Amino acid sequence: MRAFSASHIAAGFIAVLVGYTSSAAIVFQAASAAGASPAQLGSWMWALGLGMGLTCIGLSLRFRTPVLTAWSTPGAALLATALAGHSMGEAVAAFLVSSLLITLTGRFGWTDRILRHVPPSLAGAMLAGILLPFCLGLFKSIAAAPALVVTMLAIYLLARRRLPRTVVPLTLAVGLAISLGQGTIRGDSIGLDLAQPLWMAPSFSFSAVFGVGLPLYIVTMASQNLPGLAVLRANGYSTPSSPLLTWTGATGLALAPFGGFAFNLAAITAAICMSPNADPDPARRYLASVWAGVFYLVSGLFGATAASLLGALPQPLVVSIAGLALLGTVGSSLADSLRGERERLAALLCFLTTASGVSLFGIGSALWGLLLGLAALHLERRVEAA
Repeated sequence: MRAFSASHIAAGFIAVLVGYTSSAAIVFQAASAAGASPAQLGSWMWALGLGMGLTCIGLSLRFRTPVLTAWSTPGAALLATALAGHSMGEAVAAFLVSSLLITLTGRFGWTDRILRHVPPSLAGAMLAGILLPFCLGLFKSIAAAPALVVTMLAIYLLARRRLPRTVVPLTLAVGLAISLGQGTIRGDSIGLDLAQPLWMAPSFSFSAVFGVGLPLYIVTMASQNLPGLAVLRANGYSTPSSPLLTWTGATGLALAPFGGFAFNLAAITAAICMSPNADPDPARRYLASVWAGVFYLVSGLFGATAASLLGALPQPLVVSIAGLALLGTVGSSLADSLRGERERLAALLCFLTTASGVSLFGIGSALWGLLLGLAALHLERRVEAA
């Protein structure tokens, strides 16, 4: 029965909620760029939900680690523009190429070699920078819905000491009750439809492979998998990266013909399942990721219905519960990354660059922050040794 803890279920649900509401619209745009019909769009959502659900449940149970997977949000943003002028068959070919490269990256263990050179202080700083905008969103939402957000914040502050494991689900329940009372939940936009998988044959072309598939691989690795692995390390989990990438890549190979464009490790939503709010015991937080996998499977079964359900909730509610769920993780990550004086400046630069959201050459701020932090740390060590 401990597997049915309210804190595990709530953390898993909130992780899926944040993932869908923050980027489902981008996935819809990517599918539209490839000329997807409503049936094909439903198949995309089915494949993505199934792939994320199976990998979350399987990898979390296998390694007893909160491994949360996701679709590639930067990848979807890339596809929304890069797929213009390409057929659905060419899009599927690009998905297959990207997934194959991710599988090979995991199989040959390249990422473990990279992560050996990343100090925990920089991993923590990058994690805090990734999550900071979500926590800031909590306070920015006060202007849009002051009664809702202030009440949720007050409940969180009052209950977090006495009810640490249930404070987030309690806050979410209060937020849902207030939203119902205010009439801001759009129930009329929710429809119940089962998704049907639809095979889409690949059509390989030079422009699809090198113009879409290769950039999709680079963006997914740089902006999703590397930060996702850093989040695991920053939270004290030493799960080997090779099997994680191999299995997510293989899942993409299997589901690409149905619309599963990319599966990768999550970073932002994963932190929700790794926080003390999910479970005070780090060894049991993997159950939150298992529940996230269950919700992913349900969302995939109902396809676009899940997106409409999550989209029916008011945005201030979604933003606020995400920010509250991540407050503890941001605080502990910053405290750990800035504790050592010798690495403090490098960690601060990493944190600020990541939090800035700067994007260059299609690569997000997380990788640039990490690179700047590593460069600063290496330079300081050379100056000291001189």
